[in-house]
Amino acid sequence: MEIVSLAQRPDLFEAVYGIPYPPESPRFMEGSLAGSLVRGRRVARLWPHLVVALLEGGVPVARGIMVPFRWRSGYPDRGWDEVAVRAAEDALDGVAPDTACGLEIAVHPSWQGRGLSSLVLAAMRDAVAAAGLSSLVIPVRPPDKASDPGSAMADYAFAVRSDGLPVDRWLRTHVRAGGVIAGVASCSATVQGSLASWRRWTGLPFDRAGSVVVPGALAPVFVSTVGDFAVYVEANVWVVHPVARS
Repeated sequence: MEIVSLAQRPDLFEAVYGIPYPPESPRFMEGSLAGSLVRGRRVARLWPHLVVALLEGGVPVARGIMVPFRWRSGYPDRGWDEVAVRAAEDALDGVAPDTACGLEIAVHPSWQGRGLSSLVLAAMRDAVAAAGLSSLVIPVRPPDKASDPGSAMADYAFAVRSDGLPVDRWLRTHVRAGGVIAGVASCSATVQGSLASWRRWTGLPFDRAGSVVVPGALAPVFVSTVGDFAVYVEANVWVVHPVARS
């Protein structure tokens, strides 16, 4: 299996970004405004060396997407959203980055269960080192949390099995790959939209005010029927991956 970046193979942009999400992936995440800053062609144009792909027979089957930014201090509570904004601000202001943040790892549904996520993580670490950046941090979205949306992420993130590994399968992948759980971003990703948008994203009626449990959401969605909007605030888990320095 071949590992490339879009800096090496810009011709693969469409195919890399065309790797589909699993069918069960929540559509409502497309409502993230911060995410619109660092999607698609913008990242590929500014930081192609931080978009990596695994190729099988020359065809992309998995991708990892990162953005660079200047580390300030502490792990920001606003996690994914804050890093997306910081990366955009630093690029606009000409601030030299020193850290990479992983925003996405995607494996083609047909290639799930073959350990490709670990290979993508290794490729991401290598790309960060080659870029001369000091570390790789990732606000991880632990998918199994969706089965218990009412619990606190601070408790869930550090829950382990009898073997000492996290109870969440995606956090386990990161830990097995050498990642260290460093904390919780309590309001990492925010999605807001009209009730019509939420109905389109979820197929649910959204006809009552209060908290609504949405399939795939890690926490309940707050609904205002009077204001005709709903807001989802998702906590993520900060994971730090070691980067070999030359």
